[in-house]
Amino acid sequence: MRKFNIRKVLDGLTAGSSSSASQQQQQQQQPAAAAPEITETLQSEHFQLCKTVRHGFPYQPSALAFDPVQKILVVGTQTGALRLFGRPGVECHCQHDSGAAVIQLQFLINEGALVSALADDTLHLWNLRQKRPAILHSLKFCRERITFCHLPFQSKWLYVGTERGNIHIVNVESFTLSGYVIMWNKAIELITFLFFRSSKSHPGPVVHISDNPMDEGKLLIGFESGTVALWDLKSKKADYRYTYDEAIHSVAWHHEGKQFICSHSDGTLTIWNVRSPAKPVQTITPHGKQLKDGKKPEPCKPILKVEFKTTRSGEPFIILSGGLSYDTVGRRPCLTVMHGKSTAVLEMDYSIVDFLTLCETPYPNDFQEPYAVVVLLEKDLVLIDLAQNGYPIFENPYPLSIHESPVTCCEYFADCPVDLIPALYSVGARQKRQGYSKKEWPINGGNWGLGAQSYPEIIITGHADGSVKFWDASAITLQVLYKLKTSKVFEKSRNKEDRPNTDIVDEDPYAIQIVSWCPESRMLCIAGVSAHVIIYRFSKQDVITEVIPMLEVRLLYEINDVETPEGEQPPPLSTPVGSSNSQPIPPQSHPSTSSSSSDGLRDNVPCLKVKNSPLKQSPGYQTELVIQLVWVGGEPPQQITSLAVNSSYGLVVFGNCSGIAMVDYLQKAVLLNLGTIELYGSNDPYRREPRSPRKSRQPSGAGLCDITEGTVVPEDRCKSPTSGASPHKSDDEQKVNNFIEKVKTKSRKFSKMVANDIAKMSRKLSLPTDLKPDIDVKDNSFSRSRSSSVTSIDKESREAISALHFCETFTRKADSSPSPCLWVGTTLGTVLVITLNLPPAGEQRMLQPVIVSPSGTYACAILRMAFLDATGCLMPPAYEPWKEHSVPEEKDEKDKLKKRRPVSVSPSSSQEISENQYTQAKVISLPTQNCAYKQNITETSFVLRGDIVTLGNSVCLACFCANGHIMTFSLPSLRPLLDVYYLPLTNMRIARTFCFTNNGQALYLVSPTEIQRLTYSQETCENLQEMLGELFTPVETPEAPNRGFFKGLFGGGAQSLDREELFGESASGKASRSLAQHIPGPGGIEGVKGAASGVVGELARARLALDERGQKLGDLEERTAAMLSSADSFSKHAHEMMLKYKDKKWYQF
Repeated sequence: MRKFNIRKVLDGLTAGSSSSASQQQQQQQQPAAAAPEITETLQSEHFQLCKTVRHGFPYQPSALAFDPVQKILVVGTQTGALRLFGRPGVECHCQHDSGAAVIQLQFLINEGALVSALADDTLHLWNLRQKRPAILHSLKFCRERITFCHLPFQSKWLYVGTERGNIHIVNVESFTLSGYVIMWNKAIELITFLFFRSSKSHPGPVVHISDNPMDEGKLLIGFESGTVALWDLKSKKADYRYTYDEAIHSVAWHHEGKQFICSHSDGTLTIWNVRSPAKPVQTITPHGKQLKDGKKPEPCKPILKVEFKTTRSGEPFIILSGGLSYDTVGRRPCLTVMHGKSTAVLEMDYSIVDFLTLCETPYPNDFQEPYAVVVLLEKDLVLIDLAQNGYPIFENPYPLSIHESPVTCCEYFADCPVDLIPALYSVGARQKRQGYSKKEWPINGGNWGLGAQSYPEIIITGHADGSVKFWDASAITLQVLYKLKTSKVFEKSRNKEDRPNTDIVDEDPYAIQIVSWCPESRMLCIAGVSAHVIIYRFSKQDVITEVIPMLEVRLLYEINDVETPEGEQPPPLSTPVGSSNSQPIPPQSHPSTSSSSSDGLRDNVPCLKVKNSPLKQSPGYQTELVIQLVWVGGEPPQQITSLAVNSSYGLVVFGNCSGIAMVDYLQKAVLLNLGTIELYGSNDPYRREPRSPRKSRQPSGAGLCDITEGTVVPEDRCKSPTSGASPHKSDDEQKVNNFIEKVKTKSRKFSKMVANDIAKMSRKLSLPTDLKPDIDVKDNSFSRSRSSSVTSIDKESREAISALHFCETFTRKADSSPSPCLWVGTTLGTVLVITLNLPPAGEQRMLQPVIVSPSGTYACAILRMAFLDATGCLMPPAYEPWKEHSVPEEKDEKDKLKKRRPVSVSPSSSQEISENQYTQAKVISLPTQNCAYKQNITETSFVLRGDIVTLGNSVCLACFCANGHIMTFSLPSLRPLLDVYYLPLTNMRIARTFCFTNNGQALYLVSPTEIQRLTYSQETCENLQEMLGELFTPVETPEAPNRGFFKGLFGGGAQSLDREELFGESASGKASRSLAQHIPGPGGIEGVKGAASGVVGELARARLALDERGQKLGDLEERTAAMLSSADSFSKHAHEMMLKYKDKKWYQF
């Protein structure tokens, strides 16, 4: 009998069920598999993150230096940064690792090197002969604090003054200390000093060191207390000592070496003869009031610095900073130029940090011939022309005006249309100020790099004063193109008392929050902090706008809560049926008058007042339409959180925490005006009920209650305002409105104060309040925000529109062809699709209404959206090419321009990419709406910025997270390609301004005055060395001044000094090891590696190899010639020996 095996039967059943299940899965996956697969070409090796360049004014400057031969300027900052400037377009940023403040800078003139002294008592030697300067040596002082440094021209010995009053000498070549030390007690001769100053014995820190221009063996040492000593380096003693009652701030020599000038803390200048130490030859108080009876002038503020420069043909220049009278309260900082009998006082916009006089010669013992003064201000760099009357300033070619008004938002566009930059430059050239010096910019050292990037790049910055600046950022340079002032359309109050009481912010009411720009059509749209939107059109012609077009939009979102008093119940409210915007809102020619309810609440008034008078608009961006959100029932409008404009459709859409509004800027009409909950209708997942109707509010459509996929919406539901009339409101509705306003009166007394707080928070980070990370002030650490959880009505009431995207795509599953639509994302997890039914182009577009109808919802919170076609290429929104709006075109040309950009889409495989809940990325297939791919971007943080960008011929997703990581993912598979820890988020400025763009470029505002650009492209990193400019160029040092026959005969010329004999180890011995510690830097090896990379490096290396080969061949030739000569002489010597012993016998030897 056959045995029955129950185990095999169960195995068979299991196998059968699994096979049937797999067959069903294969059948279900067949339609999806039919879609063509997208080949992804991007790999991890295509990505590398590195900084490229830094633009803008150095933040918190502290020191200044200039190389008069190389024509290079360097600025040091309080954060340890160095910015080197050559000719326009040649800049370089370096950073000390310690981050200590830079207190002084000294060039090794025409040597391609720089010495920096830091506040942590460290000296660094920088190598400038490479494109990225690096530190060669460092010297850390352990027992004394550095206060002043001096490096004589063409010397390798650096004098270092300290807080104790001593002077040490450093060999710059080896960066080691000499055994030669000038002690303070020997310099001032302590017994003599005590006789004159019995109060204290120490003269204070060293504030000045310089050698006599005519005698290098004489060193002038200035101490803070007012004592100056002339030290003889050879005899090691002081020849003369000069004392004054006031503290010294700076000292300067006359080029003949017979006089010097000191600046003091009481606003006086003292001029001394070298051989007359008893008293100064002359005492000057430049800004002091001269009193009668020969009394001493009134004391003034300290003169912080003075320079004494001579000319061959005229009087010397005495240039000083500070020294103003104490009674000049509120006067701006000044630079004073004294030339002969004339004194010019030049007012500056900011405090003076330092200044330098640029002279024709680097030799201190020759006539200086000054031609300009570089003034380093707290927030600016000014160059004054000394050769022209009135001392005009040079036009600054560097991009140092980024912070002219604080930057509030930033956008970056790469690969723009080629004609865009010339167009912006042509209109921006008319904005330049007049009155600059006619001479060329004198700081013109270095050479430009070989730019490998050929595509145009534009950066747009929005500012707190309402201005928008366009910058040409091509080839890692930056140049301002055009500046737009958006505040020109509004009435400005002269003082705070004249301000309207509708302001929702106390300061900067015109500040820019969001910029939406279409480079192809040149349409620009901005959203401001006062809940206003302005649409601009580009034109090359002047225009006078008699009446500024304006629309006012009431956008308020309320939910039902228990505010009803006891015993009173409002009547049941019936939701009106009809269009969401059927009440017409005609464009207003003038600002609406302020209307108030019976309780005095502000209602139906905008925050800003548009000008009534005609507005002259210059070529460039000209106002097309002004849209303002208005106060509703005493509550201010919420700030705008998202904005999008589309030139092909002629539409602009914006949203905030209250709702969404869509405007047809061609017809100047509001198409859509919905509260946030009205977007959901009856399918609201949070079960919120609108408190409706509101006072003077447009009826919101209950017909929008069913907007899930497949719902049919009548076309007349969301028509343009020109297409229908508004239904009249019932008396019951008016009573309810009055009742609600009375109940809410007390709770709204502090509405403006709350609005100000919201405005300040919103300006810190242009994200909705719920999305801001929780910041721990103590350790600047970030924890992931949990505020997006929907657990209370309070959270729901702050739902904001977070993403808007126009596209031609599928709106429903059953669609077979794409259609124009708007995708809307909110912060609480909803994506809605609004279909756009556009009239034909031409005259009908201006007459027929645009029909707007919501058609579906999807659940995922959105930060960024984009669309791919069937081949994996990024689908940009449709646009209409730019044309001059007021110039009539030929008929054929007009028809050609009005055609919209064609969009090629496969019905079964268009992809939609979005970031879900700021921690995930999803790829959704359209029109099936299936989630094709999903990726968790971060588990412990959240995404601050995400952009879908093109790199090469492919597309990727680039993200910047709050934990400092920069990541990229392939599309559509969301495969991780790059994950680098780059920058911890320690400031909301970084979050507000960080942005990615195409071709692997990104930027952010690294400080209030500087933009840092970076790249995540491996190709750009490899070519970066070639693109950077060269700071050092071979230049011959000018010839030394001719001493003349009689000076050479009688010894009247400059006396040289063999410093090696004095300071070398053989003469002065070794310095104490505990005094300073030598730290070798990485600059030597890294400099060779950096110079050897790229094509230029290869050429340089090949040239070097050829030179070495030629040298070796030359050496070989010389050696060969020497061997031939040696062989010749040997042959002659051998022949002579042979002749000598030819006839001798062997026994005669």
